[in-house]
Amino acid sequence: MKPPISTLLAAALIWPVITHAARANDSAYTDLDLDKCRTVTEDEMGASMLCRGYDGYDVHFAESDLRQSILYGAVDKKLENEVFESFAVFNHVGSKIEWRRDTGGRPFATILRWFIENVDDQAGMPTKESTGQVLVISRVAQPGDGLGCVVGYVDALSNPDANELARNVADEQAQDFACGRDESAWFGKRGDKSGEPTRVWPETTP
Repeated sequence: MKPPISTLLAAALIWPVITHAARANDSAYTDLDLDKCRTVTEDEMGASMLCRGYDGYDVHFAESDLRQSILYGAVDKKLENEVFESFAVFNHVGSKIEWRRDTGGRPFATILRWFIENVDDQAGMPTKESTGQVLVISRVAQPGDGLGCVVGYVDALSNPDANELARNVADEQAQDFACGRDESAWFGKRGDKSGEPTRVWPETTP
């Protein structure tokens, strides 16, 4: 007995939706524990470390003067040594990295929460109330290109859908982002606790 035409039509409409969903980007998560990272260099101002990331993609952590910077993946040695993307005020990163993966499972972007240690005017020091939170979206350097950098920022305190917004930025911007040429940008609403990004980049990009 053949199924009714209405059933066949319904199946035909549903199939593209299922297929599209199966092809969507997804996320994987890793923990960032600096105590388990390998120190590469160290001085009185800070240190650089190599940490385990996702599926062979390393995390390159650096700290200088209580400000932190991170690159991901197969980063070119010149960028690893010279790039420092952070915020003007003291800051520190969170401990959970979200890796955005393409349909083949390859990580192409990361999302990491940064804590911006703004000084409370009354206390004269950073407090819980004065601290900002920013989701930083970065391009993951791939074998063969070596280019990793910050793509964009989302103020996590000013956008109720901050995580989803950051994922959209990663999916739409990161893979075609030209590190060293394109400028990172803010997406969504930006509040007064978000801090001012800073960027040290080599004069010539690999």
